[in-house]
Amino acid sequence: MTPSSTASASFKRYLPWLVATALFMEQLDATIVNTAIPSIASSLGVTPLSLKSVVTSYILGLAVGIPVSGWMADRFGTRRVFFIAIAVFTLASVLCGLSLNAGMMTAARLLQGLGGAMMMPVGRLAIVRTFPKNELLGAMNFVIIPALIGPLLGPTVGGLIVHWTSWRVIFFVNVPVGLLALYFVWRHMPDYQAEERRPLDVPGLILFSSGTAILSWLLEVFGEHTLAPFTAGLLFALSAALLGAYAWHACRIKHPLLRLALLKVRTFRIAVLGGFVTRLGVGGLPFLLPLLYQLGLGLPAWQSGLLMMPAAAAAMGMKLFASRLLGRFGYRQVLVVNTVCIGLTIALFTLVGTGTPLYAIVAISLLQGFFNSLQFSSMNTLAYADIEPQDSSMASTISSSFQQLSMSFGLAAGSIVTAWFLGGVPQTDHAQVTRALHHGFATLAVLTVISAFVFRRLRRNDGDSISRGQKMAKEAAPVTATTE
Repeated sequence: MTPSSTASASFKRYLPWLVATALFMEQLDATIVNTAIPSIASSLGVTPLSLKSVVTSYILGLAVGIPVSGWMADRFGTRRVFFIAIAVFTLASVLCGLSLNAGMMTAARLLQGLGGAMMMPVGRLAIVRTFPKNELLGAMNFVIIPALIGPLLGPTVGGLIVHWTSWRVIFFVNVPVGLLALYFVWRHMPDYQAEERRPLDVPGLILFSSGTAILSWLLEVFGEHTLAPFTAGLLFALSAALLGAYAWHACRIKHPLLRLALLKVRTFRIAVLGGFVTRLGVGGLPFLLPLLYQLGLGLPAWQSGLLMMPAAAAAMGMKLFASRLLGRFGYRQVLVVNTVCIGLTIALFTLVGTGTPLYAIVAISLLQGFFNSLQFSSMNTLAYADIEPQDSSMASTISSSFQQLSMSFGLAAGSIVTAWFLGGVPQTDHAQVTRALHHGFATLAVLTVISAFVFRRLRRNDGDSISRGQKMAKEAAPVTATTE
C-alpha cells in the first residue's frame, strides 16, 4: 500500500506518538507488576513464590507472539494487527485487575503478553515503512524513549500505587491509555500488507517459541536458586536443542518463520549481536542501583525511585543530539565511543558512597540516561540501514526476538553479579554492602566496554543512508541535474 501525500503527512505526524504510547504502556506494565507481587499474593491468599507463574506466563506470551507478529502484519495489515494488539492488551489488563485467584491472574497475564508481543515489532515495522531512511533516525529517537524510561519508572510508580491505593489500579491505569490509543490507531495508523502472502511456518513457530520460552523463563529464575543445577542444565540443553532444530529447519524451507539468512547483512548482524552483548552489562543496572541506594546508602524506597528519574529525563533530552552526532561522526565512531562511555559511566557508580553529594549521583544518572538512550537509538536504526523494504517485517521480527532474549540474558547477568558479590554480606552493614556493589558495578562496566569490540567491525560509511541520507541527497542533486 502506498499512501497519498496527505495521508502520508498525517501518518508521519501521529505514528511516532502512537507507537511510543503503546510501547510505554507495555514497558511500564512489564516492570510495574514485580513491585506489586507481595500485595497481589496477600490479596489472593497465596505465597509470593507461587505467583512466579504470573511473570512466567507473560514471558510465554511474548515468546509465542513476537516471532509470529511479522507474519500477521504481512497477512492482515499493520493497522488491524496493531489495533488488535492494543485491544487485547487493554482487555487483559482489565482481567488482571479483576482477578480473583492466581489461576485467573496467570491466564490474564498470558493474554497480556500475547498482546504486548505484537506492539513493538508491528509498530516498528510501520515506522520503517512510513519514514524514508533519511527520516528514520528522528522517528526512532522518539519511539525508543518509552522503552528506556518505562523500566526506570515502573518500580517507583508501582510502589506508589500499591502504597496509596490498591494493586488492581496498576492494571486499570492501562484502560484509558489503551482506549485513546485505539481511537488514534484506527484514524491515523497506516495499513501496510505484503504483496506476497507467505504461509505460516507452524513447525518453526513451535520450535522457536518453545525454545525461547524455556530459555527466557530459565534466565528469569536463574538468580533465585529455585532450580537444582541438574534441572537447570537439562532445561538449558532442551532450549538449545529446540533452537538448534529451528535453525536446521529454517535453512530447509522456502518460507521460514524467521529468515535467519538476513543475519548475513553485515550492518543488521552487528546491530543485533552488538545490542545483545551490550545488554549483558546494562541489564544489571536495575538490580544494582536500587540496592546501592537503599541498602548501601540507606535511602528509603521513594528516594531511591526519585534517583532513577534523572536517567529518564536525559533519555528524553538525547533525541535533540542523536541525529547531529550520528550525522557528524557516523555510526561506527558513535557506537564504539558511546559504548565505552556507558562502561565508564557504570564504573563511576563505584565511587558512590554514603558521603557522595546528591548532585554528583544525579549527574552520573544523567550521563547514564543520555549514553544509554543514544546507544539503543543508534543500534535500533542501524539495523535497517541495508535492509530492503520487502524484508522490513522479517527484520523487525528477528530484531524484536533477539531483543527479548537479550533482555532476559541481561537480567540474568545482573542477578548473577548481584548474588556473587552480595552472597555472604549482611544487609544491615551499609559499608560492606556498598563495597560489594562497587565490585558488581566494575564487573558490569567491563562487560559493557567489551561489547564495543563488536561495533568496531562496522565500516566508516555504514548507516550513512540513515544518519547522512539528507546530506547525501543534497550533494547528489546537482550531479543528477547536470547529467540530465
